[in-house]
Amino acid sequence: MITVLPERKLALIHRVLVPDKDYPKEYAVLVTDRRSIFVRQKKTRSNFVLRQEMRFGTALVTDVIPKTLEDYEEASLETLANDSDNLTIQHESVISFSMRADPPDHRKRDFFVWMVMKMQKEIFQVYNFEINYRLNPGGESEVKFYAAPLGAYFKPKRQVQTRETILREYAMDTLGIYRSILPATVISSQAETGAGKQQSPIIQSGEQ
Repeated sequence: MITVLPERKLALIHRVLVPDKDYPKEYAVLVTDRRSIFVRQKKTRSNFVLRQEMRFGTALVTDVIPKTLEDYEEASLETLANDSDNLTIQHESVISFSMRADPPDHRKRDFFVWMVMKMQKEIFQVYNFEINYRLNPGGESEVKFYAAPLGAYFKPKRQVQTRETILREYAMDTLGIYRSILPATVISSQAETGAGKQQSPIIQSGEQ
């Protein structure tokens, strides 16, 4: 007799931004021991603000409370997976998972942001991830997302941490979740230590 263990909900990444031709889409990522379900969230900001958040990080607005794993405790995984607004990736189908920190490009209209960065001696930098995976019955696809937490998560931490540190820790928590469920051979990570500096590896595929 074969015993099939129930699927376990392991973690929730409360907010990521997925680029789209119209405007960035907001998702919470429910991670189980078998798959990741990108659960579409209501739009919280204007198109412009969402695009800026993908480049420089969270807007300090606290009117939206981040979801937690407990909020999905009673949710049906199959119902979430079958919702056309959501995206589901089976972990066994993942070909590669990468984390990057691409330096934001300079634009004249961002003069104030760059001035604040210079004053605070920080780089406002959002980490992005790419998941390449196999489709069923054939072919491949990918999803790119930016780790941009909500202001209600960000603002209290800002009292004691820099923006740079908060964004990095949020990204590293995300990376840690996937390191615990995906083979080391599919995971790679690169990060910028500052705008304009050469990329240096944090974790390379298969390295200890």
